[in-house]
Amino acid sequence: MRDMKNHSPNTPAPVDNGLPTKVSFAQVDEDQAGQRLDNFLMARLKGVPKSKVYNIIRKGEVRVNKGRAKPDYKIALGDEIRIPPVRVAEKEPLAKPSNMMTKLLEQSIVFENEGLLVINKPAGLAVHGGSGVSLGLIETLRQMRPDARYLELVHRLDRDTSGCIMVAKKRSMLRHLQAALREKNNSGIRKIYQALVIGDWPKNCRHVDAPLLKTEVVNDERIVRVHVDGKPSLTEFKVLKNFNNCTLVEARPITGRTHQIRVHAKHVGHSLVGDEKYGDDVFNASMRGLGAKRLFLHAAELGFYLPDAKELTIVQAPLATDLANVLQKLTPANL
Repeated sequence: MRDMKNHSPNTPAPVDNGLPTKVSFAQVDEDQAGQRLDNFLMARLKGVPKSKVYNIIRKGEVRVNKGRAKPDYKIALGDEIRIPPVRVAEKEPLAKPSNMMTKLLEQSIVFENEGLLVINKPAGLAVHGGSGVSLGLIETLRQMRPDARYLELVHRLDRDTSGCIMVAKKRSMLRHLQAALREKNNSGIRKIYQALVIGDWPKNCRHVDAPLLKTEVVNDERIVRVHVDGKPSLTEFKVLKNFNNCTLVEARPITGRTHQIRVHAKHVGHSLVGDEKYGDDVFNASMRGLGAKRLFLHAAELGFYLPDAKELTIVQAPLATDLANVLQKLTPANL
């Protein structure tokens, strides 16, 4: 007989958080092989505190091929992993993306194959949730594709920056592209941005080579500045078009430092239009009437080598409509 005390009509149904409520077993496939046991478990037990994951490993509740294993054990193809029941406090249901957002992202796919997705990210959308953001790009994509086994960001873009961003659909692709990003001078992946800077960019300024130091201030806000103690940083610049009081430039970061393009542009006296952190507040205010209401920075192109490919794959994202509209309102310079 049903227990009416515990199952009254007004009692909400328990939230299914996808965590195992009884012992389960997972067999390691080719795409999962090679990663640490703790990382494998944290990916499967999303929402479980890291301390809890290490606790169940330490207590021997997690078994690999029926034996104990340490957190740093590298799982291998065919390994059978025993995962114990895990209980965590129920969380608020994840926010749902709007139909408008899901439609926009579907239309913003500029490249896709079996292992990789490249999105022309809209400005204003954070790449992931947190710090007051309930739903970012990666969480939205996972809800749009509930059957996808794996979706992870390869790299990041600032919230106000639009353009090309890579999302791996396989762990092997993530490893491949992140290894490419770590290559010296960012030679494994080519990133090209378009930016509108204040003033006339010097024709002879094709490289900015200045070390960047990252610090944190109130509320975990990151501030980057040129400093002798910073990390070596190099950006290539090329003038695309001159306007009265502004210059459209192409920027290629050779190194991959936080806010690199923005800080290097400021270093040579030509901050980006709409940059509220490193820019000119008075000039930015004067540009809002022309529609420049956010950072004028767009990730226009990505070049990368797919696994086993000899030719560079080039993916481009057209300039965001709001930025293109600003350019149309500017007066070309008489050179």
